[in-house]
Amino acid sequence: MQRYKVKGKKFKIRNVKGLIYALVGVFACLLLTCNFSLAATAEAKHYTELQLPPLPEIKLPKYERFVLQNGLVVYLMEDHELPLVNGTAFVRTGNRLEPQQKVGLAGFTGAVMRTGGTKKHSPDELNEILEQRAASVETSIGEASGGASFDALSEDLETVFGLFAEVVRSPVFAQEKLDLAKTQAKGGIARRNDNPDSIASREFKKLIYGKDSPYARTIEYATVDQIEREDLIKFYQQYFHPNNMILGIVGDFDSKKMRSLIQANFGDWNRNPGIAKPKLPSVSPANTGGVFFVNQPQLTQSSVFIGHLGGRFDNPDYPALDVLNGVLNGFGGRLFNEVRSRQGLAYSVYGEWSPRYDYPGMFIAGGQTRSDATVQFVKALQNEIKRIQTQRVTAKELAFAKESTLNSFVFNFQDPGQTLSRLMRYEYYGYPADFLFRYQKAVAATTAADVQRVAREYLKPEKIVTLVVGNQTAIQPPLTQLAAKVTPIDVTIPGSQPKVKN
Repeated sequence: MQRYKVKGKKFKIRNVKGLIYALVGVFACLLLTCNFSLAATAEAKHYTELQLPPLPEIKLPKYERFVLQNGLVVYLMEDHELPLVNGTAFVRTGNRLEPQQKVGLAGFTGAVMRTGGTKKHSPDELNEILEQRAASVETSIGEASGGASFDALSEDLETVFGLFAEVVRSPVFAQEKLDLAKTQAKGGIARRNDNPDSIASREFKKLIYGKDSPYARTIEYATVDQIEREDLIKFYQQYFHPNNMILGIVGDFDSKKMRSLIQANFGDWNRNPGIAKPKLPSVSPANTGGVFFVNQPQLTQSSVFIGHLGGRFDNPDYPALDVLNGVLNGFGGRLFNEVRSRQGLAYSVYGEWSPRYDYPGMFIAGGQTRSDATVQFVKALQNEIKRIQTQRVTAKELAFAKESTLNSFVFNFQDPGQTLSRLMRYEYYGYPADFLFRYQKAVAATTAADVQRVAREYLKPEKIVTLVVGNQTAIQPPLTQLAAKVTPIDVTIPGSQPKVKN
């Protein structure tokens, strides 16, 4: 053993040879790392010099489609990557079909179908069986469709699918669960003016479609009070039939056995021979211009929406309009570059042609801005809308917009469940199964002239409706610089009790 003295302290080195080997090893690692770093630096290229391979062709996974004798359409797609199975049913219904005096009925029907239990299982029994298996069964009804879904481990498929069928076929709509849902809905009504963006979104739809339109009307205390358990049962019985549904199942199962399971649970469900495709509400613009304002004195910034009635996905010009969206939006888009970066008027800004499947959507632009910049922000949005009509997009802008769209195309097929849901949705709305691929080809073929043409044809600056939610006294210059007449909107909740001042 050797002893060394440093500043009066003794240190013992029991294995000098081991220390030397360790130091040599550390030095070798450092040298190797340095060499790799130098090599990486020498090979590094600017991103513009990178050569990337073309995107691979996307192919649909194998799937089956068949129809039971009672009219139930079924899609099956096997996926054995994980021991999981999930399914979704689309039902031709929606809250746009509920009576105006009972807004909220469809939502309650969709919720209490699940929470209210079935003829064989109480709500608690249903919850307990599912929780023990880490499974779920859910139901809901939205604007344009109803839905039911389940998730289960492969080993629990038979049990969970049986419960799913029970919920879909034999819900009891327990009164106490409806009472709870109504109480929760009233709580939501009471809080609906807490968020300025929610106010803007809700009121803007009313300005575009009309306050009584099924696409804009809102649930109120009065409509909730009108809804009884019998209304839920009647609404359910009107739309929930096998020949009014599309069922899709994806996951770890054998298709032959799955067919038998579906037949056993749904095959004896009688079709409704009298059911017809529901007549959809008509749509026309409620306003073709004007400036509207919701005063919220507590705010330090304004939420701004501008726009007008739009169109549908099946419009042949939709791909070019979507490229136009790419020119306007995102990092590097015109709105970002001009309104956010150059003028500094907003942190987030957007402008989008937003279609729907079977009724006209909207063209909508907006964002949030400082109160004292509100008028300038609105004018900047208007100018960019006009500019895209008059100033042809550059080759760089076009390439950026198209590549962003086409490169993100793969995210439509992230997993088999997403793909199957899209196929079902296309059938639900009467679109061709290859609609997305047709859209992809049309985007690739879009030219700068196409973008300018659709901008001129579909964007209507002279018909733009403007809505501002903000602090009236802080908005300087005032909104009258946008229009001589500014129409106030009262968002007081009907039937609510005024707050008592202390």
